[in-house]
Amino acid sequence: MDHTTMYRWVQRSAPELERRCRPHLKSTVDSWRVDETYIKVKKEWMYLYRAVDSQGYTLDFFFSPTRNAEAATCFFRKTFAASHTTEPRVINVDKNAAYPKAFAELKAEGHIPEHCELRQVKYLNNRIEQGHRFIKRLTKPGMGFFSFETARKTLQGYEIMNMLRKGQGQGIERGDVGGLVALVAKLFGIAA
Repeated sequence: MDHTTMYRWVQRSAPELERRCRPHLKSTVDSWRVDETYIKVKKEWMYLYRAVDSQGYTLDFFFSPTRNAEAATCFFRKTFAASHTTEPRVINVDKNAAYPKAFAELKAEGHIPEHCELRQVKYLNNRIEQGHRFIKRLTKPGMGFFSFETARKTLQGYEIMNMLRKGQGQGIERGDVGGLVALVAKLFGIAA
């Protein structure tokens, strides 16, 4: 099979797989870890914002060409809108100055509950820093992407498959390949 065939499949199927899997994800816990990592697109660094809960389950992700308060705000809005996320008690972030600005703006608008706390402690984010490794392991051999859209769709596929592999799908445990195949077959209406 040619690599361009695989490329076309990923570009067409990854967004659809994410859309169909989202309603079948398990609920997360109320302690969030938020961070961003760098991904190369056309020899320029872009930013993949990611959030996990204290158990390591992925809350959401957001790919952005910028690393500023506006991008952080968009990411937080997307994460709060996800159906499987639980209202946070605490959000742990690193020392990036964009997070307090975005947090204050969303709290003032009423999107973040009053009791929620933002903690800027570098070492509390070790779990998400370790989570970035799976993305780096997949993107480094490819030496970057050639367009923002290609990167966004491919990363969508990587993230949703990793979420399912970690056991975030309802009725699927970590490492249950048979359950994962059955869920995807059910979602797409094909025989497993």
